[in-house]
Amino acid sequence: MNTFIGIPASAVEFYAALESNNNKLWWLEHKDTYDAEVRLPLQALADTLEARFGAAKLFRPYRDVRFGPDKTPYKTAQGMFLSNHEGVGFYLQLSADGLLIGGGYHSFAPAQLSRYRAAVDATVSGKVLMSILAGLSESGFSIEGQTLKTVPRGFPKDHGRAELLKHKTLSASMALGIPDWLESEEMAREITDHWEQLRPLVDWVVRYAAP
Repeated sequence: MNTFIGIPASAVEFYAALESNNNKLWWLEHKDTYDAEVRLPLQALADTLEARFGAAKLFRPYRDVRFGPDKTPYKTAQGMFLSNHEGVGFYLQLSADGLLIGGGYHSFAPAQLSRYRAAVDATVSGKVLMSILAGLSESGFSIEGQTLKTVPRGFPKDHGRAELLKHKTLSASMALGIPDWLESEEMAREITDHWEQLRPLVDWVVRYAAP
């Protein structure tokens, strides 16, 4: 396990350069920079936070170019996800814009989606979720997720929580930019504080919709 001492600002500069040089030759010439200034510091951060937020996964830096029109081979952001339940947990992303953090559920399977909608429909659990999301919004988080255009079949169109019923996935995120603590060990505490703000949402999903 590496001791976490922060993420160098040069990691942000790496992604700014990658956006203009997204090709194999440039990547191979700068792979050592990616390993030393992006991957290893984020792995050290993940190791520091795993005990509190769940098993960590750092995403691969390579894009799947098989099906889309964009054939650039490398992701212009490095993400990691910590979770104790499939599909639900805490997210962090590093890019040329700096840090983005989030939490919630990103992969509702059909049975889980049915449980989610039932919990939104139920008065007590539905109102609890609305209160959680209102608090996150007031704290500066953006409420996100894939949504339907209309209320799903079986629920009244004028349902008091119609917008939540439309969600197929549900998460909250906040762009942190390039804060002063990025390059220090204090970053672990700052990320912990932000993720703890997201814990009520994650816990709600675990209780009502997760596998």
